[in-house]
Amino acid sequence: MATPAALHRPRSTWRAAQTSLLSDERPFVRRLGAFDWLFALAMAGGAGFALSRYHAYMSVYDQLVLVCSVPAFVVLGWRWKPSRLLIAAIAALSLFAIQLYQGDLGRANSTFFLKYCLSSQSAILWMSVLFVLATLFYWLGTLSRSPSGGAIGSKLTWAAVLMGFVGMMVRWYESYLIGADVGHIPISNLYEVFVLFCVITALFYLYYEEHYNTRSLGAFVLLVISASVGFLMWYSIARDAQQIQPLVPALQSWWMKIHVPANFIGYGSFALSAMVGVAYLLKERGVLSDRLPPLDVLDDVMYKSTAVGFGFFTIATILGALWAAEAWGGYWSWDPKETWALIVWLNYAAWLHMRLMKGLRGHVAAWWALTGLMVTAFAFLGVNMFLSGLHSYGRL
Repeated sequence: MATPAALHRPRSTWRAAQTSLLSDERPFVRRLGAFDWLFALAMAGGAGFALSRYHAYMSVYDQLVLVCSVPAFVVLGWRWKPSRLLIAAIAALSLFAIQLYQGDLGRANSTFFLKYCLSSQSAILWMSVLFVLATLFYWLGTLSRSPSGGAIGSKLTWAAVLMGFVGMMVRWYESYLIGADVGHIPISNLYEVFVLFCVITALFYLYYEEHYNTRSLGAFVLLVISASVGFLMWYSIARDAQQIQPLVPALQSWWMKIHVPANFIGYGSFALSAMVGVAYLLKERGVLSDRLPPLDVLDDVMYKSTAVGFGFFTIATILGALWAAEAWGGYWSWDPKETWALIVWLNYAAWLHMRLMKGLRGHVAAWWALTGLMVTAFAFLGVNMFLSGLHSYGRL
């Protein structure tokens, strides 16, 4: 049985960590060590290698995005050190897979590591299996109060994120092996963006898991990821969606490369917030209350993930308007997808307004976050299924 002190460890550890950070008054840059600067140098070197090797396939905008991503990933690695190993592993496995192809897509079915591990379809299948296993172990750890169950679930989630990102990187390369006119970043259809959603949602969760020193939320957050994996598997079987297809004309724009990722960072954060809201409602009613973090910690995670999601969703909406102006001659056309994106934005704007101005907290905020996920899911999938418009290229 867990002791009362152990049950409150997430909150006390979090506060201790915050106090420790505040006690060091040196500027952030002066707190960096040799490994931090080596990581920054490695990131810059990696970007230089990519530019020198693949610049022929990049427009000036692609090159600009690559260069600007370097400081962003450097700061991420400085602030969240576990991400360094993830970035290095993604780069190493992706480059290894690219080397195995030797410019021949047919090797995906004849080379052992490609066939069973590192081709895009194999890596994404591994991602799917690992996410489902992680969900089972998180629930096993939560229900049995077993720290080892949660620890295994966390490691499996890291491995799933790694394989998901490797699958996307390799799929990007595979698209160019099919043809230079086919090659594109793998975020152009439902199959690809569901992979992106899974890895982004999991990555955000892993950050909060470490920040708050608790694994008990993994059982809830991984549920929505496993549901997405289930859709991904059905979509692959029913629609043969894993096949790489040329971009439709509407998506042949560099705007897609920044609009879609920003959108799915928002979607992933909203999903995380909603599942934490479910945990809040259960704890408030005495269900698993001795296994979940304190209510104020749950409320804090819910607020922060919603705020991050709203920020990125706002950026994505602005980028989408700029893209629409270039593609269709107007910033806004009240297309069903645009209209429902506005509804999603207004919903979370109202949530944050009520939080900041009126002190919205507790079960009302949790129910609102959960309802917000339903609205977001309809804006993402429901519009594609039941409505038509300028975004009809994303239909099921």
